[in-house]
Amino acid sequence: MSATDRSGLNAGYVAQMLEDYLDAPGAVPPEWRALFEGEPQAAVAALPGLSRLIGSRDGDGNGLVSPPAPAPPPSVAFPPPAPAGQASTPQPTPEPSRTPAAVDETLLGGVAAAMALVKAYRMHGHLAAHLDPLGSEPPGDPALDESRLLPPLTPELQARIPASLLRLYVPGDTLLEALPRLREVYTGTIAYEIEHISDHAERVWLRQAIESGRFRRPLSPDERKALLRRISQAEGFEQYLRRSFLGQKQFSLEGLEALVPMLDETIALAAEAGAHEVVIGMAHRGRLNALVHTVGRSYESILREFEGERSIDALVVDPEGGTGDVKYHLPASGTRTTPAGEIEVTIVPNPSHLEAVGPVVEGRARAQQTDRSGGAGLHDPSVALPVLIHGDAAFPGQGVVAETLNLQALEGYATGGTLHLITNNQVGYTTDPTESRSTRYSSDLAKGFDVPIVHVNADDPEAALSAVRLALAFREEFGHDVVIDLVGYRRFGHNEQDDASYTQPLMVERIQRQPTVREVYAAHLVADGDATQEEVDAYVGDVTETLRAAHERLRSAIGQEPAAAAVPAEVTAVTTTGDAVVTAVPAGRLRALNEQLLTVPESFVVNAKLARQLERRRATIVEGGIDWGQAEALAFGSLLEEGIPVRLSGQDAERGTFAHRHLMFHDPATGETYAPIQHLPGATASFEVYNSPLSEYAPLGFEYGYSVAAPDALVLWEAQFGDFVNGAQIVIDQFLVAGRSKWGQTSRLTLLLPHGYEGNGPEHSSARLERFLQQGAQDNIRIANCTTAAQFFHLLRRQALDATARPLVVMTPKGLLRLKQASSTLPELSEGAFQQVIDDVSVVDRAAVRRLVLCSGKVYYDIVGHEERPRAVSTAVARVEQLYPFPVEALAALVASYPALTEIVWAQEEPQNMGAWRSIRHRLEDAARSSSSLSAVSYVGRPWRAAPSEGYPTAHQREQDRIVRAALAGAPA
Repeated sequence: MSATDRSGLNAGYVAQMLEDYLDAPGAVPPEWRALFEGEPQAAVAALPGLSRLIGSRDGDGNGLVSPPAPAPPPSVAFPPPAPAGQASTPQPTPEPSRTPAAVDETLLGGVAAAMALVKAYRMHGHLAAHLDPLGSEPPGDPALDESRLLPPLTPELQARIPASLLRLYVPGDTLLEALPRLREVYTGTIAYEIEHISDHAERVWLRQAIESGRFRRPLSPDERKALLRRISQAEGFEQYLRRSFLGQKQFSLEGLEALVPMLDETIALAAEAGAHEVVIGMAHRGRLNALVHTVGRSYESILREFEGERSIDALVVDPEGGTGDVKYHLPASGTRTTPAGEIEVTIVPNPSHLEAVGPVVEGRARAQQTDRSGGAGLHDPSVALPVLIHGDAAFPGQGVVAETLNLQALEGYATGGTLHLITNNQVGYTTDPTESRSTRYSSDLAKGFDVPIVHVNADDPEAALSAVRLALAFREEFGHDVVIDLVGYRRFGHNEQDDASYTQPLMVERIQRQPTVREVYAAHLVADGDATQEEVDAYVGDVTETLRAAHERLRSAIGQEPAAAAVPAEVTAVTTTGDAVVTAVPAGRLRALNEQLLTVPESFVVNAKLARQLERRRATIVEGGIDWGQAEALAFGSLLEEGIPVRLSGQDAERGTFAHRHLMFHDPATGETYAPIQHLPGATASFEVYNSPLSEYAPLGFEYGYSVAAPDALVLWEAQFGDFVNGAQIVIDQFLVAGRSKWGQTSRLTLLLPHGYEGNGPEHSSARLERFLQQGAQDNIRIANCTTAAQFFHLLRRQALDATARPLVVMTPKGLLRLKQASSTLPELSEGAFQQVIDDVSVVDRAAVRRLVLCSGKVYYDIVGHEERPRAVSTAVARVEQLYPFPVEALAALVASYPALTEIVWAQEEPQNMGAWRSIRHRLEDAARSSSSLSAVSYVGRPWRAAPSEGYPTAHQREQDRIVRAALAGAPA
């Protein structure tokens, strides 16, 4: 910026640029930033407006410019008379002359230096904060070095600089009065990172809240003693377990005991804000402590786990039994009484897969926050507060954390802000921070999502409580996530069988010398006169005695209890799943519903191409040809009329990957959207449909959590292609298929996975059906592969209406979505039910059938549509629509209906080591043994392969033709 460019600048413009710079240095042009960050004298010389600005801000009598010279006395002389013949012209009184004000460059330079210092504390103060309880020195930052500033900020100069000019919110009228408090705020045992936030209002609110100290009020003596008592309980619990159960894993909280009162404060503030529930997700570290002190499980229930007794009710009352899980994975729910009233607190069950529970918690919270009584659902974030407790190594290390953070501001996934608590013990098992992350702090990932971060020393429990108060006030004000990085340590190894001195000898040595947080805080209270040593000792004794008494009661009770029943062996496949559910819908109701699904407001314009497709749906309800998307919409609409909420999400779910659904219309003229299904006059439940972000892990975890908390709803997640579902394999393995067995947790989450070999290569062919079948056991899930729109209609309704909640995995089609042969008629929807097995309706003489080809899914149409089919007169082709639980009885009846059968063939598109063959082969062989005429069960399909399918369309067509010919003619497969 040249001198000419600056010459016309006024004070108002300079003020605006300075304000922008102080809010966000990167937001102003580089030349302005260079001036503000350069030497103060240069800024003053370059910007005369800065002088005027400072002068205008002076309101306390301390002039920032030299006072003007006294004005001369007014003149009393009269002007000379006018010449003869001329009128006398009044002359203006001349202005008194003034001496130009002299700029106090030292003071101006001091103001510029002070501005730089304030900015440095706000941006870099966390680098000088004392966050490590073990005493490591903070790294600091050169910008905080006051000796580098020019001119030097002497006490005299500081006393002349108004604090209001610097926009400080700490107490004090001048920099001299405000600076000590500013240092204390930003470099004490609590530190803040907020300057990365892009929203101006959020930054200003946080600065005011932090510097004013309104959330860091001093505690009364009684409050301090209550806090010490709580820390004593947390510490005493861990110590008692370790003494009583040597070597058993408890994943002690010691070194981070402040977490317990932080959760207490969180729950109390949530209740005060009107929340009905706090939903907590956490891993193993400190979980037992939280189960007892946060949720309210009894000491006896935890001690029972250590005594080897199962205490999860599902394992005893469920006739199928279950595996159970280790004690530090189990869930708990309880009611806490706070000054604002009662509130439910839930700790969600979690696997050992770190951070996997995060999106599950978000989904559960969203379900609790949603009124599903109609329309698109009404979301009220104040109803539930999600809290996620992370490890310092897992937060940056596990990708699902970033996926979950990405959900926070999305319409279909927002929960009004999550409180993230990083329990930072400065080590990940045996891995040092320098080996586990590429950033200074474990919390740095959150900066990319505009999340404010508070770091706090875990040995300062009062500061930890203030961090919670600030975080929840911010959430209530802005509805965004907040991260609190609780910096502590791990007093012992990763678990009670681990010796950390092998890998962290220096840290272990420091920890052994370090007094516990209880001891540190107790010493403060005694020194301040807020508690006596006798009171401090009594808190410790009370905890020990309470635990000892609970343990004695438990031992006496265990000795008098009958032996627990043995867990039974796997139950045989249930073949009547959903048979009692009425899924047919009267034809008149479906016709009316179909018309409502095609109705839009008069002012709304439907895309012309889509309008033609919708008009076709008006005809097919009468003439037949109801395709997949139409049948699905009718199923959803009928459920809404019956009071069953529906939530559908996934990549491109509103339209459908293959443009078959179109539940959300877009006006091409205005861009507005309209979903007729959300405006059905007879609906008494909500319909939610959302396009998900381009990931699988967190979105599927979210929907699983939602489905668990909303057992009244049909919750569906659709993969863009079924091949991509393995991006969420952890959710499937650890929650979906095993949650009921491990934790007694049920869900009716439905997965729609496009599957089928159509020449699109190994990445767009297979939803890995074999993996789901491999995990089917003890009636834990349902797996189907439908071949008609009517079957899909009945399947969806059965899934929603069946009183027995189980996850459902559907291999949905691609090419069949519009295939005429796969379409259905109105009577097929208004009558009948889902068929587990569909016979060959083309067979005339059942006694003439020698060969029964069984298949599932889209390959059926390849077989019956092949040119060889008419010549295979002794072959019947039947479909197995439900693959798990396997329809043993239905298949046996089908086989028995062909009296002359000599061979059963299983035909599939997938390779022999994939698909259904290896999971159902023994079922087919059992059916064959029941018939005296059957001699063989054979396989037709692709041979064993490493990849699911061919990469070239011509190779695919050749292989597909070979499979179909072999199935029909018995050629070698």
